[in-house]
Amino acid sequence: MIFRERALSKAVDRLERALEEQDEVLLNEAFHALSGAIQDAKPASRVEAGPRMAALLPRVPMGAEGILAVMVGACVEHGADPQACSEPILAGVGEAMRDVMEFPALWEDTVGGELPERNHLVLGEVVERIAAIGGMDARKFGAVSAWMQLPLWEMAGVAVLLHAGVRRAAQADGTLVALVEEAARGDADLKCLRYLLKMFEDEPLVVLHRPSGTGYRVRVTRIGDNFQLHTLLAHLLVGGGHIAGDAPSAEVVAAYRDAVPDGQPQATGVFNLCAADGSWIWNEGCPADIPLVDGERLLVLDPPTYGRTWNAGRFYPALPGDLTLEAVLTRADTEAYLAKTGPTRAWPDAA
Repeated sequence: MIFRERALSKAVDRLERALEEQDEVLLNEAFHALSGAIQDAKPASRVEAGPRMAALLPRVPMGAEGILAVMVGACVEHGADPQACSEPILAGVGEAMRDVMEFPALWEDTVGGELPERNHLVLGEVVERIAAIGGMDARKFGAVSAWMQLPLWEMAGVAVLLHAGVRRAAQADGTLVALVEEAARGDADLKCLRYLLKMFEDEPLVVLHRPSGTGYRVRVTRIGDNFQLHTLLAHLLVGGGHIAGDAPSAEVVAAYRDAVPDGQPQATGVFNLCAADGSWIWNEGCPADIPLVDGERLLVLDPPTYGRTWNAGRFYPALPGDLTLEAVLTRADTEAYLAKTGPTRAWPDAA
């Protein structure tokens, strides 16, 4: 048993030695040992190993760093210090997003056709296909490596960004926030990373319920997507007796706050979420999609245009979220806000 407990520490020792000696055979052995040791390690071993592995990320050869980043993220998920692990992981995430934007053009100029599926296990095969036609250099390899490893980098980034201190620092810096939006305009979706980087910790929101002519001030806390926002709004406004309708069940509300749902409780759409200009705010989006109007986020609730149900559960299960009602607006204030809105579009793409 004691040997199993020390296996992870010894595997990190082996990785350090491989990098110091630049021994490719030993490096492969170290990665193999790490992947098995992390699965079997006790939490204390992961806590100790996480920062050690994170410190080695900048020295790992290109093409393998995403794999190590995921291992570090796994240690963070089991108690390793996210602050100590975050800097090299997020630096790698940023570099991968810069490099990945060059890959589609590189592929089109060489192999052409449908872009390859992102799978780090076939990185070498894609490198060979491109090199056979257009040669290979460090810049090209960086683009290929980023493309094939991007899901790994996203997983590792999410693992550290789930922690509020890391997330706030990244949001304040702004670099990753801008990069992930630019990268997502291409083929990469990066939804898990994007929504975390845009997550509100304590954001005021003005909500107007157009059918009843009522308005509310609420506060958004760690809400991952608009399915969660939609359901918690229904709980506050319908369940709170402010407007008519069918309130979500206690089980559904708990699943969107902090509980692990038992089975798959069903949530039902109560509203059509809209921006002040009448455009739709999709449930699949996140609260940051709600535009500012005169410095305030303004959300309009219209009747649903079609029936919709979904499985209740937080987009980020590890993060509890909440929506709190701060005030019911006066009729005069509600009318003033409604005057800033336009009619709901019959279909989201309608002009």
